[in-house]
Amino acid sequence: MCRIFAGQDPDRYTLETRRMRLNGQSTSIRLEKSFWGILDEIAASEGLSTPGFVSKLHAEVLELHGEPANFTSLLRCTCLVHRENPLEAETRQMAAE
Repeated sequence: MCRIFAGQDPDRYTLETRRMRLNGQSTSIRLEKSFWGILDEIAASEGLSTPGFVSKLHAEVLELHGEPANFTSLLRCTCLVHRENPLEAETRQMAAE
């Protein structure tokens, strides 16, 4: 079983830093490439650029809960929620079209 996980392409978990603006502030976010790929997918399904989606998500989290203690962890969990709820993601994509 562990060979499935251990044998994956190291490029999947290589860290990538992207610069973007969150609520008008320039920042850098560092995530594994796999997570960036999923965020790119989510953003496209929402009709947004990835920075636009991340900024919108950050603004909504601020409104609901205040400043998140660890925003990169929130982004990773967002990817998990997206993968765990494929029908919901498909419904949003169909609504965007």
